[in-house]
Amino acid sequence: MSGPPSGGSELADAWTARFGDEASTEETHGGLAVGVPPERWVEALTFARDDLSCGFFDWLTGVDELDEGFAVVAHVYSLERRHHLLVRTRVPRRAPVLATATGVYRGAAWHERETAEMFGILFEGHPNLVPLLLPEGFEGHPLRKDFVLASRVAKPWPGAKEPGESGHGAPSRRRVRPPGVPDDWGPNAS
Repeated sequence: MSGPPSGGSELADAWTARFGDEASTEETHGGLAVGVPPERWVEALTFARDDLSCGFFDWLTGVDELDEGFAVVAHVYSLERRHHLLVRTRVPRRAPVLATATGVYRGAAWHERETAEMFGILFEGHPNLVPLLLPEGFEGHPLRKDFVLASRVAKPWPGAKEPGESGHGAPSRRRVRPPGVPDDWGPNAS
């Protein structure tokens, strides 16, 4: 084989040869999804860039997987070989810390800032991990599944009215909180 692997199975074989049992591979519609333990995150991205020819960094984000922690996923692409690669890892919910990818892909800086702000994942070694999108003083991480959306409590949920709210004289049902809002939260908490 000359040059970096290009097909999905060749990419999977190269990935497995490099990372062995510590890695997972899965064929996807657009390419290959690979997983590594968090301590090998930077090594995996470097391998993708240098050995698999994935020099184009597209995006990086987090996924809240509740009890399983947070998945961090990066999409990289090979312009010359035209293959996609999703590189993913998982960090624990209690201490969501991962080494920064900015030393491998400079374009990861903005994405890591956004992911840190929205999910609370700390990217160790990031050159400027400061808030990016939320107003100063904002508390919490709005893309976590346990984050309570204040607008769900502060104003009525849009859409169809409950029976009895239309003014036609039908009996009213007990008000139900929107999904994800604890009973002891908001202005009507007792």
